[in-house]
Amino acid sequence: MNPPPLPAPKPPLQQPSSTLSDDLGMRLLLPVGRSGWAIAAGYLGLFSLLVIPAPLSLLISLVALVDIQRSRKTAHPKYGLGRSIFGLIMGILGTLILILAAVLSMLD
Repeated sequence: MNPPPLPAPKPPLQQPSSTLSDDLGMRLLLPVGRSGWAIAAGYLGLFSLLVIPAPLSLLISLVALVDIQRSRKTAHPKYGLGRSIFGLIMGILGTLILILAAVLSMLD
């Protein structure tokens, strides 16, 4: 007596992506296709709340914006404009606070 045959496997609901950059879930978790400068600008913008790395955040954000704009003309454009803008805004605010604190400390 032979066991009944196994049912045929069901096809996957979604075709597996060929690369990491094609998978939406991975793009949400990992910075795939993002400019390295934009990632650094985002983190420095976050740390510029501590005021000291704010000028560095400002500089790196500007480099990231230029990097992203240059890559738009290539076959593999980079993303991360939001991180770059966040780093730029936080870098500006942190630098202004740092300058204000330096001026106020000199007046005392």
